[in-house]
Amino acid sequence: MANLLDIRRRIKSVKNTQQITKAMKMVSASKLRRAQERVINARPFASKMTEVLSELAAHTPEDFDHPLLDERGDQRYLLVLVTADKGLCGAFNANLIKAAQVFVKEHPDKQIQILAVGRKGRDFFRRRADIAGEYIGLTGKGRVEFAEGLAVARDIIKRFTEDEGIDKVFLIFAEFKTVLTQRIVVEQLLPISQTETVEADATRESVDYIYEQPPTELFTRLLPLLVETQIFRSLLESIASEQGARMTAMDAASKNAGELISTLTLNLNRARQAAITREIIEIVSGAAAL
Repeated sequence: MANLLDIRRRIKSVKNTQQITKAMKMVSASKLRRAQERVINARPFASKMTEVLSELAAHTPEDFDHPLLDERGDQRYLLVLVTADKGLCGAFNANLIKAAQVFVKEHPDKQIQILAVGRKGRDFFRRRADIAGEYIGLTGKGRVEFAEGLAVARDIIKRFTEDEGIDKVFLIFAEFKTVLTQRIVVEQLLPISQTETVEADATRESVDYIYEQPPTELFTRLLPLLVETQIFRSLLESIASEQGARMTAMDAASKNAGELISTLTLNLNRARQAAITREIIEIVSGAAAL
């Protein structure tokens, strides 16, 4: 009987876990729908921003200088790592952390500081790397406001422009593709490469803009906005990717729980049948002995 009780308790425990995973899947599905809409709405703005800057760069003088374009040395890096605040989302955080580890290993002779956006990245690198700063709670609620992304972007710009010890800033985040697919992006954020900005899409026809202000003045105002837009978009992409990964992981967990419940139920029925058969044999044997 003790074996039967153990199996029943385990079935009950697995069913309770299955209810939790199903609820988490539904919550993530709801958050994913809103996050996906915000990502889709943000992408055209970021693309148009790059397009306008490409046209502006073609009209700026060659000797134009700006702090965000300032090419410095190649020794001290600031790595902005965007992870989740919570777990239970499959390999989402592990893939981002692995990408950061690969980046550090590929630059063994560089002095790398990490700006952690998200609790998981902060906790992992707390004792493994030099943490320059942290932003916790931005992605955990499933929604991020532009003002929150603006604070992160301005902090990065301030560190780059005022701290002469930072030569380059790199960004690592998960780009949302589908519910099942997230692409890890590693890109240089600062200094902004003017050659990449000038390069326009060959399939796109050049637009002759009329500027009411000098292109250099517009360029000066738009460069910080480009960084702010990239940071905000990376946060939106990360939130959508996290919810998609969590929904997939919880769906797989619910299915595994269902299979485990079926197996345990089968074992329970077999144990009950064996117990009943044993009792019948004992009764028949006792009657025969009499």
